Amino acid sequence: MASHSKHLHMVYFARIREAIGTSDEDINPPDSATTIHAILDWLSEQDEKYAAAFAPRERLRAAVNQSYVGLDDGFKDGDEIAIFPPVTGG
Repeated sequence: MASHSKHLHMVYFARIREAIGTSDEDINPPDSATTIHAILDWLSEQDEKYAAAFAPRERLRAAVNQSYVGLDDGFKDGDEIAIFPPVTGG
């Protein structure tokens, strides 16, 4: 059984927020999820709405505590992780 000792605050924007149906939530992922990519995989396994919201994965951007990061980057317990589509200028 996976240990769930991490606590993260997830924030979703734009089409991702619409697909999931909430702008933010607190989650307790397993200790084995050590990157943002792993968090997205874990959430996608929990519910089809996450799988749909996070596809295609290469079109996602992330921030930890309001600083841009890559999906292969890690995080600390208590961090805020934001997931959003690419920002387009104009």
